[in-house]
Amino acid sequence: MTGHTAAEVTERGSVPVGHGKRTRRWSRGVRDALPPGLRRTARRMGLAWGMATARWRLLPDIIVVGAQRAGTTTLFRLLEEHPQLVRPTLVKGTGFFDDDFHRGMRWYAGHFPLRWSARSLTSGPPRSFECSGYYLFHPLAAERIARCLPGVQVVVMVRDPVERAHSAHRHERARGFDDVDFEEAVRREPERLAGEGERLVAVPGSTSFSHRHHAYLGRSHYAHQVRRLREVLGPERVHLVEADRFFAEPQKEFRRLQESLGLDPWDCGEVEAWNARPGAGLEPGLRKRLRAEFAEDDDELSIWLGHAPIWHEEG
Repeated sequence: MTGHTAAEVTERGSVPVGHGKRTRRWSRGVRDALPPGLRRTARRMGLAWGMATARWRLLPDIIVVGAQRAGTTTLFRLLEEHPQLVRPTLVKGTGFFDDDFHRGMRWYAGHFPLRWSARSLTSGPPRSFECSGYYLFHPLAAERIARCLPGVQVVVMVRDPVERAHSAHRHERARGFDDVDFEEAVRREPERLAGEGERLVAVPGSTSFSHRHHAYLGRSHYAHQVRRLREVLGPERVHLVEADRFFAEPQKEFRRLQESLGLDPWDCGEVEAWNARPGAGLEPGLRKRLRAEFAEDDDELSIWLGHAPIWHEEG
């Protein structure tokens, strides 16, 4: 055992842990030490090196595809600490299978670790992963993933659909991507998204600001999004995680997910909710109306989960 402190070794033996945290701390230190212009240059240089060495890099066999504002950042932090996994080298998620697909597989591979360096960070054969929250909703991402990454497994985190939509609106407003209140945004959603999904399919390389940033209810209609993944990947490669249950019992739910992904069980310890954005609650009448909108989705989710979604248990 070399290169790892006792704190970085689990009780199962000389299994290095904490490499994700070290990578994050190192990259943040480098980033913060550079002025903005040099940061962009450094990132471009890092990606250029990644593309030049793409043939020797890992491709992911696990992708967290969403949903947005359903705990995906927290799950990413846990997975990057797992002793068998390595994260992308530059960013949490590449966005390749949605808006950047035109850049090609060499560009995509350039975001992941070299095989030889990954072996020094993991116990056993290294596996890589990424987390891109728009993949679940983008109409072409599922088919692209299936075509480019045979055998990949995807993780879908679902959250109370009303709370997810409301949280997404707070998130987009805080980022400057929306300027109306939630009720108005919901009322305007059909107008904002009219024809946008169809255009993404029909026009190669197209993108849509509103489809990505204003689909508050659309992204909470989980059933057709999950069904699309199950149809192209096979149901055994699509893993559902209920975010509300996950945060209620993180150790139990994370262990269940590890087993379904074929990972050695690893104790994640205390779990911190990353990127949480608390806010005021919804008016009861609006909540009730929106809850009814997702009833059919919840029925279909119940079949795949084997039980009613946890937000039904909570009333």
